[in-house]
Amino acid sequence: MDALSSSSTISCALPLKKFLLSPNSSLASSSNFCTPRFIISSVRIEERPQTRTPRESVERASSRAEPVSSPPTPLSSPPPPKRQAESSLSLVIFKAFDDIVNNFIDPPLRQSVDPKYVLSNNFAPVTTELPPTECEVIEGSLPACLDGAYIRNGPNPQFLPRGPYHLFDGDGMLHCIRISQGKATLCSRYVQTQKYLSEKKVGRPLLPNVFSGFHGLTASAARGALSAAQMLAGLYNPADGIGLANTSLALIGNRLYALGESDLPYEIRVTSDGDIQTLGRQDFDGKLFMSMTAHPKTDPDTGEAFAFRYGPMPPFLTFFRFDAEGRKHADVPIFSMTSPSFLHDFAITNRYAIFPDIQIGMNPLEMVGGGSPVGADPAKVPRLGVIPKYAKNESDIRWVDVSGFNPIHAVNAWDEDDGDTIVLVAPNILSVEHTLERLDMIHASMEEVRINLRNSTATRVPLSTRNLDFSVMNQAYVGKKNRYVYAGVGDPLPKISGIVKLDLALRNERRECTVASRMYGAGCYGGEPFFVPKDSFGTEEDDGYLVSYVHDETTGESRFLVMDAKSPSLDIIAAVKLPRRVPYGFHGLFVSERDLKKL
Repeated sequence: MDALSSSSTISCALPLKKFLLSPNSSLASSSNFCTPRFIISSVRIEERPQTRTPRESVERASSRAEPVSSPPTPLSSPPPPKRQAESSLSLVIFKAFDDIVNNFIDPPLRQSVDPKYVLSNNFAPVTTELPPTECEVIEGSLPACLDGAYIRNGPNPQFLPRGPYHLFDGDGMLHCIRISQGKATLCSRYVQTQKYLSEKKVGRPLLPNVFSGFHGLTASAARGALSAAQMLAGLYNPADGIGLANTSLALIGNRLYALGESDLPYEIRVTSDGDIQTLGRQDFDGKLFMSMTAHPKTDPDTGEAFAFRYGPMPPFLTFFRFDAEGRKHADVPIFSMTSPSFLHDFAITNRYAIFPDIQIGMNPLEMVGGGSPVGADPAKVPRLGVIPKYAKNESDIRWVDVSGFNPIHAVNAWDEDDGDTIVLVAPNILSVEHTLERLDMIHASMEEVRINLRNSTATRVPLSTRNLDFSVMNQAYVGKKNRYVYAGVGDPLPKISGIVKLDLALRNERRECTVASRMYGAGCYGGEPFFVPKDSFGTEEDDGYLVSYVHDETTGESRFLVMDAKSPSLDIIAAVKLPRRVPYGFHGLFVSERDLKKL
């Protein structure tokens, strides 16, 4: 949150360039792309007036949760004037203290948490939700296998940050393009988390930002005290959740969830007209506690989903799974992880789950010296933990040191040599010290790691020299040996300037594995692609399409692109002009028409 006023303007004027598309350097324009252009020269974020929003209710077990909605307000007498005055005075005092913290105790002096920098260009939030709005297909046609919905999650702060703000701190907003019979509609909705609803009710931020609000002991103590006072005043209840649900989405047991690893999943639903409804926070009949990873893995053969949670208190890692019907099974606490690690993602094989214990960790004592509670430990040796997928306790876990290997994301893993060898493919963060402070200075090298379980050793082989992350594959091959990986090109991260296709069969030749690419062109950036197979039965691994949102920073226009995943230049099959820009975000999911009907 920043010391800027509540009606500040973030300027991002840019020179005019063409919005093109070509295999090497352009977003290939079509002949019918002659629409008027608009340029975003500023983004204005206004604080919203106080509104009255009822708290959502969550139905569990056999009954389905109903969408969060506002019931008719019954006629009643207004609160006594004295109580109204006391409440208003409390809000004024809390806001004044918040301003002191953000302006004098901990102003956003570092570039990585300065809202004027972090929220520039297309990282700036859209200021309103977008109801289902028809889109124009301006190039090609949408394939029939894309009937369904592509939904991308990402941060979109509801209010202007008054102080330090990190890219990871924004409220979750879902951008959904609903496709049916060659037509498309776009809808953008906030995930109605408890945090979002509580702050909307009072018209300003209440909770401190996790990644930027606890830098130094004084700032942490001040924001902690303010949070406690607001909690005691009844402005929010942390037991109802404090998460953002801004990271990803997942299908678990025929239910769709928006995920963020600091809280429980929020169930959502996509309506037939393409709207998005938040159904509520889900604790799976009281069996899921505190939080869950934003990257669960679904076994394509069994339909089971494997997941975990991590945190700053022992056990630092807890492993669990859901069956195909979405029932959660017992926790498996991992006490052999002896320090809290930043464990964002993991991988599964047919037999095992693999957890990276990397050099990025959580150390609250760093705040005493004015540092961040999350940072890199260069003296730590990274390692990989391998545990059977159906383990009932951690007795069979094995830890293997892998010096210099710091993956934030994992692409895939599989078993070889009758289970004696595990192969893991993941982007390795080479500049780990910049992971949270300077995302633009990160270089991620796609690597293959072979783990020998007989002698507990591991070897690493680079697959590409390019800066690659936000990688995807055909989801039918999760936990199985796959050949193709599609990765975003960081230029710099977290901006994605294009997509490359890697052929893992070339790794044995110890050379660059890139066999296809599509660069978006000057000033044009996308996000993580998603692979959608043409047919669920009998197709080749790469026979399908890549979909992604792409934004032109010179014109302010966003598009939804469909690319041929099999072609050597990832040819554009269809381009959809979106009714307004879609900010850069994190991870997405395609849900087929068949699966949408099951929700």
